[in-house]
Amino acid sequence: MRHDRPRRLFLAATAMAALALAAGSAVAAAYPAKTVTMVVAYPPGGDTDAMARLYADKLSARLKQPVIVENRPGAGGVVGASFVSRAPADGYTLLYTPNPFTLAPMVLKLAPAASYDPLHGFTPVIQTAVQAVLLVANPAAGVKTVPEMIAAARAGKTFTYGSPGAGSPMHVAGEMLNRAAGVKIQHVPYKGVAPAVNDVVAGHVSFAYVTLGPVAQYINTGRLIPLAITDAKRSPLLPNVPTLAELGYKDVVVGAWHGVMAPRGTPPEVVKVLNQQLNEVIRLPDVAEKMATFGAIPVGGAPAALDKVNAGDYERLGKVIRDLGITAE
Repeated sequence: MRHDRPRRLFLAATAMAALALAAGSAVAAAYPAKTVTMVVAYPPGGDTDAMARLYADKLSARLKQPVIVENRPGAGGVVGASFVSRAPADGYTLLYTPNPFTLAPMVLKLAPAASYDPLHGFTPVIQTAVQAVLLVANPAAGVKTVPEMIAAARAGKTFTYGSPGAGSPMHVAGEMLNRAAGVKIQHVPYKGVAPAVNDVVAGHVSFAYVTLGPVAQYINTGRLIPLAITDAKRSPLLPNVPTLAELGYKDVVVGAWHGVMAPRGTPPEVVKVLNQQLNEVIRLPDVAEKMATFGAIPVGGAPAALDKVNAGDYERLGKVIRDLGITAE
């Protein structure tokens, strides 16, 4: 009888594993059974909102269920992200977000009950896109290159630069370049990309760190001058614009990414369905064409890839925020 015990244990374990596998398959087969809500933590009308609506529409067609976009703006994206982090972990509430998501809790310093944990409070689903981040100049600034900008600033010329918000990745990029070049170009925070673009075009600020989409038309007409890309490599959408790293500022690397997050604890089978279907959406030619109008390039891949880029920003840019004392106040 004693010899039968290991065999019985093995059979029991095998049966339990089979049941778990069957349960997981059942969950995946049943999902989704109702409307999926994709939350955007920003107002309607911006790039993030437009991208979310593009992906939601295509995903809905593949899932055979409505996928609706719900805007929950406020506190630099914290309101919407916090809402999703506290939603049921069943795959029916998702967050479509750009990378300010990673840094917002650090710079806003809200009470835990009003904030979220960008590393451990969510289950990554997929990285949907990257956007080129540009340093652009108003022609009235009198410079056409980064070396000219730095030389003028060192010589005492007063400059200002705009960003989509205090503590945003673009703000961090500006302060990183200030530190690396030994200059002090004054930061002017805005509530979003659009007002920052409007003011740099109007000449109210000398420069701005913004994503490509909203400034492409002004670059094409000569109303703005692209000085540099802040990403690790040149953008195929602007192949002649150098990176800051190429210009000698190798540590000033700040990109812009977009992704889909689910609440922590969302079943792996549900995440797998969403990831597979969104990867198929990302491969659609018309999606790539539409994303190019935002200055964005579709990415895709496994959930782990989004987890890696999110954690990388948290560690590297978070250190800059702490070192320089950057806050949203």
